[in-house]
Amino acid sequence: MTDKAEPPKANISLFSVVMVLITVVLSVIALFMGFATYKSQDPSAQIYMLIGFIGLAISAYLLLQTKRRTLREAFEMPQVVTTILCQKCGFKNIRDFERGDYIFKETEPCPKCSDNMMITSIYREVKEKEK
Repeated sequence: MTDKAEPPKANISLFSVVMVLITVVLSVIALFMGFATYKSQDPSAQIYMLIGFIGLAISAYLLLQTKRRTLREAFEMPQVVTTILCQKCGFKNIRDFERGDYIFKETEPCPKCSDNMMITSIYREVKEKEK
């Protein structure tokens, strides 16, 4: 079995942050323009206000999605291992799971007695979290 290095920490990309900041700034400008033109009874005030609120909603959504994406990227898949046992001499081998493995499948010959070995169990290793 191989020890895997720690997964890289998930960071929010600079591009995402810049896009959210630009959206927020433009939305705030549109809201100020909407409130300024609202006093003069201009019909375009409603359009500016609508653009501002939609922009703020989009920027909030983008922020939530980038946070969710980083949480999803930080998830580590558990390691699944396969136990192979020789029925004749009792030799036991533990290796990483490979696609196509199933219980009672005959595999490579035993290194001790040259009889075919059989997969006896497939399970996931539970790692204790360090405090």
